[in-house]
This record gives sequence, structure tokens and C-alpha cells, in this order.
Amino acid sequence: MEARRRTALYVCSVLFILTDVSSEFIHLPSSIHHGIEGKSVLLSVETLFPLDDVEIQGTWSHTRPSGIRTTLVTFTKETTITDMMYRNHLLFREPNVSLLIRELNEDDEGDYHLNLNIAFHNKTGLVIKEERTVHVTVDVPVSTPVIEKSPSYPVVEYKANVTWTCSVEIGTRVVFQWLRDNVALGPCDRYHFSQDNSTLLISPVRKEDKGTYYCVASNAVSQGRHSRAMELNVYYGPYNLEVNSGQGLRTGEVFTINPGELVFFECQADSNPPNSYVWISKSRNATQVITEGPRMEVRSYRLAQAEEYLCRAFNNVTQKQNEAQFTLVVASLGTGKEKHNQAGSSFSTLAAITVCSLFVIGCMLLFFLRINCHPKRVLMSIYKRPLSEQKRPHRSGHEDATEDFGIYEFVSIPGKMESAQASCRSLARLESVQDMHTTIYDVIRHVPETPSHSLLM
Repeated sequence: MEARRRTALYVCSVLFILTDVSSEFIHLPSSIHHGIEGKSVLLSVETLFPLDDVEIQGTWSHTRPSGIRTTLVTFTKETTITDMMYRNHLLFREPNVSLLIRELNEDDEGDYHLNLNIAFHNKTGLVIKEERTVHVTVDVPVSTPVIEKSPSYPVVEYKANVTWTCSVEIGTRVVFQWLRDNVALGPCDRYHFSQDNSTLLISPVRKEDKGTYYCVASNAVSQGRHSRAMELNVYYGPYNLEVNSGQGLRTGEVFTINPGELVFFECQADSNPPNSYVWISKSRNATQVITEGPRMEVRSYRLAQAEEYLCRAFNNVTQKQNEAQFTLVVASLGTGKEKHNQAGSSFSTLAAITVCSLFVIGCMLLFFLRINCHPKRVLMSIYKRPLSEQKRPHRSGHEDATEDFGIYEFVSIPGKMESAQASCRSLARLESVQDMHTTIYDVIRHVPETPSHSLLM
């Protein structure tokens, strides 16, 4: 009978282990603890079984980063034995088997192992083994980081490299981050970081690297600490040189101004430090320096013809220069202060010419119709015609050319000499012509109807 009971208990123990029932007996809220040097950390353990119904026996041990393992506490439900070296440093909390480490130091880093045996009163011979591991780090909060730049003076783009360094006096496992104008910087073709990000190398420096730099230091037990800001001054340029004027009319590189007008020109370029400017006049294959500075004035009455000018910008630090050339023409642009671009002016001129041309053509057509057609007399002639003639179908005069072919004789009829000549092919009808009291042509002899004979005669 006793042998059967032991066999049953052994089978139950195996089943408990295989089905991972042991995971239901204890629980660790966290397997990693970031401790602060000089302060305490609690390795908390939650027991999920009634302590009155079990017997427990276990140990807490510590494995240092070097690999040395030391047993710290051996305990049962009734007794606790702590290593003499750690008696004032450790506190074992019964009955939930948690461990409190006081005044952490760097020697406390490493893995802490909990080995626990649980024996149930109502299950003779059944022992559940639990083992958990907790990792503890001991960190020191970071101090305010210090930023340095090498070289400390301003640099010229494409000719220099800049090295930034960020460091802290206090802090462990510090993580660094670099920002320029509040934008985080990451690795690129010209940005090179050290392994812990404490150093940033910019090679070579360019115009866009100019700005305000600072670094942020942090670790597991302290939030990011910002360094003081430091400026990076980069000398560059000149770039994007332009000549502008608020007067006259500009078309590309040509400025047109009114005669007698005083015109001011401004030369601008992106550069650091600011450029020095020289204005040069080019005429008859000769050049002449007119003035220096970003502004030039020109009196148009001194210009006999179109002249070419040139603005030259020079950066004394970078030893680079840029030029912009333009032509100045004196021509009347009209009175007033209105400004029109070339396209708008051309369109207005073309529109005016078109309107005038249409008006002239319309007047000529009206005059021609009035002289040749006499609308009033034509209407009177149509009104006096017999009704039968008015109902005849309209003929254009080209339906049958043989009707109009023949020999005509000039006959003068006394009447109103101021009458105009008949028109609209009404001369083909004698009675229509007689009604108009004007010059008529009488048919003396009608040509035979055969077209072929009449063309040969």
C-alpha cells in the first residue's frame, strides 16, 4: 500500500512539473530593477498560495558580473539565516520571501536568484520547486552635460572640420543625443558619431551646418539633461547674387527707365560675413568702377545710349566672388506711376490697333454702301413695283447669263439728274429701270440663244 502511495505522489509531482503548474505559486512584478546608488531597492515576490498549508525552504543568491556566485540568505517559514557580510545590507521580508537591498553600491549589480521549495501538508511527499532570477543595475544620475567645440573659432565652409564633444562629471551608462536648432541629428555622409554618441564630427562643414547646437545626456535613472547652447558660425558665399530696382521696367537683364528719371539699384547676395560690392560700367570695350557699396544711383539724362553695368560681390573671408550683369536703356514709358510688364504693354498696344482698324473698316463700308446702293431709293423702287413682280423668285443675276448677253444702246431720259445708277442687277428689266428715272441701256439686238455661236461671233 505504501509503495502505491509513493508512486502516485511521484506521478503527481511529474505532472505538476510538466504542466508548469509551478508558475501559479509565485510571481515577480519585474525581472529588471534599475537602482540608484546610495538608495534601496526591493526585489518583490508575490506568493500565490496559503502559507499555513505549506512548508517552504529556499535561498537568495547573488551572481556578480564577474561570475562569482554568493548565497546571501537561507530561509524557512520559521527561520532566516543571512550571511554575516550582508547582515546589515540585506533584509529578508517574511512571509512573502521578498528581499530588500539597502544603500546600493556598484558591487550590488548582477543577477539575484530565488530558489524555493514548497511542500503541501495535505499532499505528503509533494514538493514544488520554484526558481526566479532578477537583474539589478546600479546607476548614478547624470549631471548637467558640458559641450565643447573644436576649433572654437568660426570656420570656412568646405575648408574645415568641426568636432563636438559632450561629457558629464557624474553618471553611469550615459546616453548622449545631439540637436541643432531643436532638431535631432543622426548619422549621414558628413556626420560621424562615436560609439556612445558623446562625440560628433562634421566633415566638411557647409553652410547648412550653421546654427545652435546642444547635447542631451540621460540614463535609466535620470531624465535627459540639456547642456548649454553653443553657436556654430560658418563663413560662406556669396550665393544667389541679384540686382533689383523699384523703378522703371525690367525685362530679363534689361532695365528701361524714363528720360530724366533718377534710378536706384540694389545688389544683394547671401553671404557670411556680408560682401563688399563694386559697381562697374562697361562701354566701348572699356570698364570703369562707378561706386562701391550695395546701392548705386543713375541719372538717366547722362545716358546717351544703352549702357551695360555689372555688380560684383566679394567675400573677404572665403575669397569668393560673384557677378551680375544688366543693361540700362532710356526710353519713354509714359506718364504716371503705373507699372506694366512687357507682355501686358504689348497686348494693350495690339488691342488698341485692332479696335482702330475695325472702326476705320466699318466706316469705309458704311460710306461705300451709302454711295453705291442708296438704301432709301432702293426701298422706294421696291415699294412701287407691281405685286406680280414683287412675288417673283429672287434672282442673283447669274442663273442664266444668256439673258444678259446682247448689245446695249445709251439712251438719255429727261428726269432727275441727281438720281443714282441702278444697281442689284435691276437693269435687266426695262420697266424696273424706267421707274427709277435714270440712265438706261436698251437692247438693240438680242443674241441668239445658242451659246456656242454667240461666243464665236
